[in-house]
Amino acid sequence: MTITLTLWSLVAGSLHATAFLPAIAAVQPGGFTGLPAVLQAISLVMLLWVLGKAKRPAVGAWLAWSFGLTWLLGSTAWLFVSLHRFGGLPAWMAVLSMVLLSAALSLYLAVAGGLWVRWRQRLWLSDAWLFAGLWLLAELARAWVFTGFPWAASGYALVDTPWSGLAPWLGVYGMGAVMVAAVAMVVLSLVLRQQQVLAVLLSVCLFLGAGALTKLPLVQAQGKLLQVTLVQGNVPQDEKFALHRQVAALQWHATQLQAAKGDLVMIPETAIPLLPADLPADFWSGLLTHFHSSGTAALVGVPMGSLAEGYSNSVVGVSAQTKDEPEGIYRYNKHHLVPFGEFIPDGFRWFVSMMNIPLGDFARGPKQAPSFAVADQWVAPNICYEDLFGEELATRFVGGPTPPPTILANVSNLAWFGESVAIGQHLQVARLRSIEFQRPTLRATNTGATVVIDHHGQVTAQWPLNQQGVLQATVQGTQGLTPFAQWAGRWGLLPLLLAGVVLVLLCKKG
Repeated sequence: MTITLTLWSLVAGSLHATAFLPAIAAVQPGGFTGLPAVLQAISLVMLLWVLGKAKRPAVGAWLAWSFGLTWLLGSTAWLFVSLHRFGGLPAWMAVLSMVLLSAALSLYLAVAGGLWVRWRQRLWLSDAWLFAGLWLLAELARAWVFTGFPWAASGYALVDTPWSGLAPWLGVYGMGAVMVAAVAMVVLSLVLRQQQVLAVLLSVCLFLGAGALTKLPLVQAQGKLLQVTLVQGNVPQDEKFALHRQVAALQWHATQLQAAKGDLVMIPETAIPLLPADLPADFWSGLLTHFHSSGTAALVGVPMGSLAEGYSNSVVGVSAQTKDEPEGIYRYNKHHLVPFGEFIPDGFRWFVSMMNIPLGDFARGPKQAPSFAVADQWVAPNICYEDLFGEELATRFVGGPTPPPTILANVSNLAWFGESVAIGQHLQVARLRSIEFQRPTLRATNTGATVVIDHHGQVTAQWPLNQQGVLQATVQGTQGLTPFAQWAGRWGLLPLLLAGVVLVLLCKKG
């Protein structure tokens, strides 16, 4: 019996992973909309069914862990590209590393599954919300413990559904937990044969209520439209740090920067892969001189620092307004660093030394970083997967050193993951951040997705994937704070943590 349930749990987790695979279609016109949420709901039905068959907490933990293993392994399979193709790890070791990572991250869900089997009361309503509370706590643990890895959190599959109306209020984890509760109420009422009609009505009310929230005006337009230029270099990852190819790439990016008109031009993360002091003579000073005297501002992805002060993965802002600033620039240093990519966790230097990747220990920037002034807007940069951590971005909206951001700006280099679904998944993350904060997002990336996203999370302009070129578009900044920005900016994920604990305590047996 346990073997059969395990197989069903593995299948359910695999189906849950597929909810995050079609995300690449969202980059293209006419892509998937509600299908990921449907696939996710079906997988949750299957998980609840197998957990309902478990008679002991240990079996429940095993089944939930099996579900989490295939969920996370399937939705992060793109890690193989960076570890094997670009990192140089043998294929078997790359696969083993991915399996071990997914297995470890699934332990949180295993605890949730075991506790649900132990604490359930065989009552559809309390058991459904107990499951939702434990699911929420498991997702929060994955988002926070050991710097967090919240990729493919359940809420990201809901970005194109009415459930997204909850995002500006509850954030991605709260939104996901409410959806899980809605599914669980229906499933458990059917399995336990208790008040099925009431369960369906409550779930439908949650769904319709979430959709109604999308119509509430939480923010207002701020200032004038910005004319923006987003540069996509499409530099192959295996050539990015090759000295014989850097001159051409540097010159191309410099040409696009200086040719740009309008209010703002952006180039991707480490589009300039060398420290300013190591660049060709007059390259850096030439850029500064140009933008100090130009009506256009620039955001440039470039490493900064020195041996004495430490190095950082940075975005440098240059405009006429920064001419009198120290070094003549605005500087944003990445705060949330990537384990094994930008810092080496204790005890893992042996693993990093096996990879053929230019890794290093970068210095962290401040969490509550200032924004960059562009015309009458405040642009808040973040780098690569920092936009997975909405609670950290929220600190810039409450009590920061500059007024709250009116526009978010992400610079990324996803060439590490080839032409995989990671590009589409990261776009879903950026769209969800725009919905949470009701702010437009600008994305300048090396290979894609280079896009403009409005404050409703809709892509309004895009450049084709894996093509070198320049996207010219307009963006309208917004002002006003969503409930999520207010509470997450002050307390981070603590309110959700407390909500999860309260739900569990209210609904658990005994």
